[in-house]
Amino acid sequence: MTEPLIVIPCLNEERHLFKLLGTLLAENPLATVVVADGGSTDASRSIVNGLAAHYPRLHLLDNPARIQSAGINAAVSRFSTGRGWLVRIDAHCGYPRNYVAQLIDAAIRSGAECVVVPMVTVAQGCFQQAAATAQNSVLGNGGSAHRSRAKGCFVDHGHHALMDIAKFVQAGGYDETFSHNEDAELDLRLAGAGAQIWLEPSLALSYWPRRSPGALFRQYRGYGRGRAMTLARHKVRIKVRQAVPVAIGPIVALALAAICLAPAYPPALILALPALLWAALSLGYGAILGIRTRSLCAAASGVAAMTMHFAWSVGFVGQMVLGPRPGNPPPALLPRTRLGGGGVA
Repeated sequence: MTEPLIVIPCLNEERHLFKLLGTLLAENPLATVVVADGGSTDASRSIVNGLAAHYPRLHLLDNPARIQSAGINAAVSRFSTGRGWLVRIDAHCGYPRNYVAQLIDAAIRSGAECVVVPMVTVAQGCFQQAAATAQNSVLGNGGSAHRSRAKGCFVDHGHHALMDIAKFVQAGGYDETFSHNEDAELDLRLAGAGAQIWLEPSLALSYWPRRSPGALFRQYRGYGRGRAMTLARHKVRIKVRQAVPVAIGPIVALALAAICLAPAYPPALILALPALLWAALSLGYGAILGIRTRSLCAAASGVAAMTMHFAWSVGFVGQMVLGPRPGNPPPALLPRTRLGGGGVA
């Protein structure tokens, strides 16, 4: 079996990196492990360099572009020679035992060129718990298969875990103009290249959400912007679970306009009803989740969900109205990297 190339895009992940690398290196002694660092200012780089002194197959790779897509592309460009599988590891997650080996087994068993996994959000602080509760529910994920422990099946998209390097290169790798939604955009090109994507429910990973409303807002604004870019490029229809949040930004703007007009024209307040209904449904559903889990923090999941909905809508609408139109992806090679060329095994 060809040993995999494991790539970890990283930016200030000292809280998780040492334990993650220790586990990956112990479980995959022959794999090449690359940490693509986007300019960490904490101890992340020192952790990698310290471990690399004892593990020659561990490499620290500078990623001046900072975004994950560029870091993974650069790692494949330099280190993919002799490697059949690319494993994408996000430092901000927790993984099942022998995760990489089980991914490869799932690919062989299913015959798929790509394996994706469900993502279950876990938390420590109170706001994290509110965000996690929202993200694990229909309120926050809209019923997305890779946000739940769905049964194993072929899908059109999921949280990236394993890819056949030859198919990754054939599809052109990640598009580095995408800071978010680069995985879903690549999945469309992978499918166009004939790759099948398998969702493996037994390998759900644990994800730690953002710890503040501001950070959560920025994350989901990026998600909305990335989804808009993907739809514009590939001319595909938006899914219902994505179309509903698109309306949130406009109805909030409408409500603000109604409040401004109300002193001069009180009937204008009727324009605020859609936003009030959205807020009531979100807060009410969050309260139900809090009662079910007997947690005051989980009861605030409605607030976290509203932050996610509004941010996603702002990013999506802003990109569609004001953002640059994305061009066609390069058919074979990405602009800043030459995938598959002369790597270091």
